[in-house]
Amino acid sequence: MRGAVVQKPAKTGRWYVVIDLGRDGSGKRKRQWHSGYRSKREAERGLTQLMSAKDTGTYVPPQRMRVGEYLLERWLPAIEQTIRPTTYSGYTRHIQRYVVPRIGALLLQDLTPDRLSVLYRDLVAGGGVNGRPLAPNTLRRIHASLHRAFRDAVSWGYMLRNPAAVASKPKAPSPGSAKMRIWTAAELRRFLEHVAEDRLFGAWRLAASTGMRRSEILGLRWIDVDFDASQLAVRQTYTNAGAATMFGEPKTSRSKRTVALDVETARAMRSWRTKQLEERLLWADAWEDCGLVFTRENGAAIHPDAFSARWGKVRDASGLPPIRFHDLAPGHCVGLASWVTTAKELLDG
Repeated sequence: MRGAVVQKPAKTGRWYVVIDLGRDGSGKRKRQWHSGYRSKREAERGLTQLMSAKDTGTYVPPQRMRVGEYLLERWLPAIEQTIRPTTYSGYTRHIQRYVVPRIGALLLQDLTPDRLSVLYRDLVAGGGVNGRPLAPNTLRRIHASLHRAFRDAVSWGYMLRNPAAVASKPKAPSPGSAKMRIWTAAELRRFLEHVAEDRLFGAWRLAASTGMRRSEILGLRWIDVDFDASQLAVRQTYTNAGAATMFGEPKTSRSKRTVALDVETARAMRSWRTKQLEERLLWADAWEDCGLVFTRENGAAIHPDAFSARWGKVRDASGLPPIRFHDLAPGHCVGLASWVTTAKELLDG
């Protein structure tokens, strides 16, 4: 017998593939069992693949490595220098928070598509904060992380097949299943009136009028702002990856762009520039000159998490329906566009 498929217990149990590896030095026959097959047909396909690998010298015996060990100690360190720090931070966060506590103790080669599907269902049911359902986008990112991790495991000889490739994938919400909440023009006007005296009013106004991302606003430098032309250039970002923060370039060439400033936004940024110069005089030699538009009182960069926390406070204090900061981007299209014009249009007109 070179190989066979076996069901244990008979008629009701799971399917296994048994490979005959010949005899050891003492003459004792060696057999290797492979688990993780959902049906006899799947086990038979697995047997064919394993026998082909054995015949071509590419057969990989099962590893005793566990899922958590592979992900945290093998895979993440191996890819860290090949991807963006923010991508690495996202992979790490997803694996530590959602994957390892649930399936980290499983043997790597015992991880089946069914078990991954169960993981996804558990996360949908109560994987979010305080047991709430996990957001669909987060679930899809977790699946993408695992798909890449186990694809690499196959390439490196730790697994025979990628369970994420055939697991029941998280479904994207249908276009009508959940309506994104954005502010109306009146609500947006009310918010900007509410934060008119806030120290970061210029940032809130800029986000609402241009749709710039948090990382782009925090990375914006004065050298990238042209008041004469009423525009700015998006050339730098400021992000955090775990505990670390870093300056970088926008992700894509399309993200590097020129953004027009409407009259009121340009006025708000000029006013902020004056306020920032006053703070610089107050701090004197202790001022940190990093050239950024939006800074802490001492001139240092604003931590992205601190910026998000500040956004949450001023948004909630406004009494308006809660929206996410990046929802200001689509919101400005139906909001500010109805009641402001760009300075360039005024000059041309």
